Amino acid sequence: QVQLVESGGGLVQPGGSLRLSCAASGFTFRMYSMSWYRQAPGKERELVATITRAGGTTNYVDSVKGRFTISRDNAKKTVYLQMNSLKPEDTAVYYCNAYINRAYWGQGTQVTVSS
Repeated sequence: QVQLVESGGGLVQPGGSLRLSCAASGFTFRMYSMSWYRQAPGKERELVATITRAGGTTNYVDSVKGRFTISRDNAKKTVYLQMNSLKPEDTAVYYCNAYINRAYWGQGTQVTVSS
């Protein structure tokens, strides 16, 4: 069955960096685009970044452009989100997503940006 397991979240000061990882299993990883979403308290889940199957095309929500980078390693079946210059408004639970006939989600990893 499809499994997505996120890791790498934590507490970081404003201006700091984190790298999130999402290990995938149960499907042919290299055949699917992958995405990161986030959900802050009291807000709807929002799409943060997407990467195509071979990694040739990436897209970002405007609020993270120039600060976040999505990448993937198809051999390791892992997608990453490098987050730099973090801001308090980046605080959220971050989720890995794959759409394979329906949406699949990981359990999420908490990112807290605070001094």
